[in-house]
Amino acid sequence: MSKTEKNLKEAFAGESMANRRYLAFARRAADEYAEGVYKLFMAVAEAETVHALKHLSQLKGVKTTEENLRQAIAGEMQEFTKMYPEMVADAKAEGDKGAEITLRHAMEVEKVHHALFEKALKDPKNFPVQDYYICSACGYTVPKEVPETCPVCGAVKKAFYKAI
Repeated sequence: MSKTEKNLKEAFAGESMANRRYLAFARRAADEYAEGVYKLFMAVAEAETVHALKHLSQLKGVKTTEENLRQAIAGEMQEFTKMYPEMVADAKAEGDKGAEITLRHAMEVEKVHHALFEKALKDPKNFPVQDYYICSACGYTVPKEVPETCPVCGAVKKAFYKAI
């Protein structure tokens, strides 16, 4: 791997993390009624997304829809079969109940994402156009209709929001 490729990968990871961090900061600013700071964090988060996507493009990281679905399926499977189980075990061993819960929730939701991507891969061109709803407590993702309670974390129906 060339130094430039390594740098682009590092830049992609850094910009991606900055985007998520700034979105979290924006939510906090909104919670504290700091509307101007909220809008600033949202704008800079979007700019970080532009940077990340440009870096990924240079890395030839976006392929055909079928290839992208296969990569997504593999990634989700790795997360719920290897990465998260190890992380949950570590959190449990260290007695960090909060981390254990959030990691376990993510692990369970990755299984759902995996299944959704597998469904889409069967016939990408005719995969139904539908709305998706996300549990704000754990990330559980469901098409069409919101359940009364989240099957992963037990959050109530009003905890779900419509994905963009």
